[in-house]
Amino acid sequence: MLRVTAMAVAAVGVAWIHRSHDPGVLCPLRAFTGVPCPLCGGTTVFVEAGSGRPVRAVLANPVVLAGAFAFAAAPLGLGRRWWAFSPRTRGWMLGIALVGSELWQLVRFGVLRV
Repeated sequence: MLRVTAMAVAAVGVAWIHRSHDPGVLCPLRAFTGVPCPLCGGTTVFVEAGSGRPVRAVLANPVVLAGAFAFAAAPLGLGRRWWAFSPRTRGWMLGIALVGSELWQLVRFGVLRV
C-alpha cells in the first residue's frame, strides 16, 4: 500500500510540476538524435496518470505503465513469481518488452510508419 501511495503522490507531483514548468524532452537519446529510446514516454506516463488521463498514460508507453504496476504489486507475490523464472527466461521477457516498447515509440513519434 505504501508503494502505491508513494507512486500516486509522485505522479500527482510530477503532473503539477509539468503543468507549471514543462522541461521539454527529458530523454538524452531523443534530445540528441531524435530517435526515442524504449523508455521514452515514461515521464509522460506519470504526468498523464497524475492528471487523471489513464488512456493517455497507456498510449505514452504501455511497457513503463505495466512496469509501474508490477513494481507496485511486487509485495503481493508477483516479485516471487518473477524471480522463480530462470535468468534466461527473465532476460527474454525483458528483451521482448524492450523491443516491443521501442517499436511502439518509433511508431508513436513517426520514425517508423505502419
